[in-house]
Amino acid sequence: MLVISSREFRANTGRYLDMVAKGMDVILKSRSLGSFRLTPVKESDMVMSEKDFYEKIDRSIQQAKEGKVIRQNEGESAEDFVNRMLCTE
Repeated sequence: MLVISSREFRANTGRYLDMVAKGMDVILKSRSLGSFRLTPVKESDMVMSEKDFYEKIDRSIQQAKEGKVIRQNEGESAEDFVNRMLCTE
């Protein structure tokens, strides 16, 4: 793990982003704002705002109230159930 100041990060941003992309842990320390860990965002990561998150939850609750749900069939394995859910979206 590498701990650097925010000033050092600003001066050598590309270098540290390259390190993070290669799997190294980089921690930024700021006197006024605290510490931060740099983490690459992967294609599989879901990034959304808090507003979007709660809108999605509200839509899901409404769908459940309307009976628009997928239920696991009796005797169906959890893996088969998940695969079936993924294929219906």
